[in-house]
Amino acid sequence: MWNLARVAAFVLSRSRRFSTAIPGPCIVHKRGTDILHDPWFNKDTGFPLTERDRLGLRGLLPPRVISFEHQYARFMESFRSLEKNTEGQPNNVISLAKWRILNRLHDRNETLYYRVLIDNIKDFAPIIYTPTVGLVCQNYSGLFRRPRGMYFSAKDKGEMMSMIYNWPAQEVDMIVLTDGSRILGLGDLGVQGIGIPIGKLDVYVAAAGINPQRILPVMLDVGTNNQKLLEDRLYLGLRQPRLEGEEYLSIVDEFMEAVHARWPKAIVQFEDFQMKWAFETLERYRKRFCMFNDDIQGTAGVALAGLLGTVRAQGLSLTDFADQKIVVVGAGSAGLGVLKMAVQAAARMAGNNDTFARNKFFLLDKDGLITKERKNLDPAAAPFAKDPGDFMGLREGASLLEVVRKVKPNVLLGLSGVGGVFNEEVLKAMRESDSVKPAIFAMSNPTMNAECTAADAFKHAGENIVFASGSPFENVDLGNGKIGHANQANNMYLFPGIGLGTLLSGARFITDGMLQQAAECLASYMTDEEIQKGILYPSIDSIRDITAEVGAAVLRAAVEEDLAEGHGEVGPRDLKHMSKEETVEYVTRSMWFPVYSPLVHEK
Repeated sequence: MWNLARVAAFVLSRSRRFSTAIPGPCIVHKRGTDILHDPWFNKDTGFPLTERDRLGLRGLLPPRVISFEHQYARFMESFRSLEKNTEGQPNNVISLAKWRILNRLHDRNETLYYRVLIDNIKDFAPIIYTPTVGLVCQNYSGLFRRPRGMYFSAKDKGEMMSMIYNWPAQEVDMIVLTDGSRILGLGDLGVQGIGIPIGKLDVYVAAAGINPQRILPVMLDVGTNNQKLLEDRLYLGLRQPRLEGEEYLSIVDEFMEAVHARWPKAIVQFEDFQMKWAFETLERYRKRFCMFNDDIQGTAGVALAGLLGTVRAQGLSLTDFADQKIVVVGAGSAGLGVLKMAVQAAARMAGNNDTFARNKFFLLDKDGLITKERKNLDPAAAPFAKDPGDFMGLREGASLLEVVRKVKPNVLLGLSGVGGVFNEEVLKAMRESDSVKPAIFAMSNPTMNAECTAADAFKHAGENIVFASGSPFENVDLGNGKIGHANQANNMYLFPGIGLGTLLSGARFITDGMLQQAAECLASYMTDEEIQKGILYPSIDSIRDITAEVGAAVLRAAVEEDLAEGHGEVGPRDLKHMSKEETVEYVTRSMWFPVYSPLVHEK
């Protein structure tokens, strides 16, 4: 039996990274106003008098020392006051006001910011992450106040290997990278897409306890094809069309090589790349670097967990997933990612019968049902194209309504980015589903791009459905004390655990097996009672517990595939001998938690 005391000793030895009864001191190489202007070290009025003397802060702050708890309460009071004062204003105005007050705290005092975020993650996740982050990206050039993260542009070709050393942190564990080409469902936002990596990494800190000193948001600016941005005098990015082809790939190659040279164990999460580059870069780098694409693989994992939950909601065994008929609307990177992972799972449950599994899935795009007769068929979609006429006479380009009426699917899943595409007719057609509890997944982000609302789904498709969406919706009152649960199929259920589990395993690659275990862990997290009520995903309030379970599943998968090399003082043999419970404990104890540490000046 592996001795958990070793985990505890390892965890407690890491200065400023974990919450302890008496936090260890932190060495600083600055004094006076330099401390106050550094959000990582700044405690505002929370510096004790002895610390003020050590750091040359006497006279630079009001004399009263305010405790961390009092500072916390004071911020929350300000936030609630803002909520009250903005009542009745447009949602966009309220959302940006909330983002601004949180962002100001982030810029000033990171310890307090992350504590507020962790304790109120259910309320604040929609502000720092989807859906508000989309609004922030659209307005980022006007909202910009101070730089956060790094910017690598097409003008930096040949310089990235030296540029990477401009980042002050000696160690980086987690990088989120975007080129801004497909921000949520909002299209090409160029350099303004930096809001996505910043928001994602805040979720990594809050949900997975990744040390905020070891994260790096990155914007890869290769131009923009958004004419409105090119003509905007406030736009902060390159004013040129996007690079294409080998010229584009050479920029991404150089960045990845630079990151690997300085931080060979850093995990790189690709985010919001347009479809052609999302698949291209995933295949290009996944066996060379420790990376994954959240739009393709993270979305797929969360969707698969929900799909497996719908099988349980029907009172069936998970192995019956192979018999589910699923219509997928949207042939972009997210839709195809979901299809690939779902087909892999169904094939495994059908005795590795890939052909049988594929026959149960129907893929549509803006031109209707995709068959092998499609002209200029996208190679990424080709494996899922139907043989013409092989199912009830459905032909190339058949409409969504026709497909739903003839297939009578168990699940209708949307990742189209087209708001309202699941209209009243389509939803009413789902009443004829062969399932006793049909599922409707409207997974496109942000909210305005959702294929339907929760209210419309329960109104038109019936009260016995299971509903999930990418952006949050309120639960629906069905009358007679019944509730229609609006599940949010949020990627934050998975990507923090994928990142943390991979980091602690020391794996140099992220495999399909590791991702599959993450999805199945999430699917089994809910109790049968909750599933029967139509609740597919847990409350965001318990996100750290969820991340610990998912991270442990990823870590164990890495060990089983002989990929684990260990992390810090915990080696591969230690990981191999951990039980499931010990692995979860190890992952939990490895999460950073924000507390004020004593600061000691050293020249």
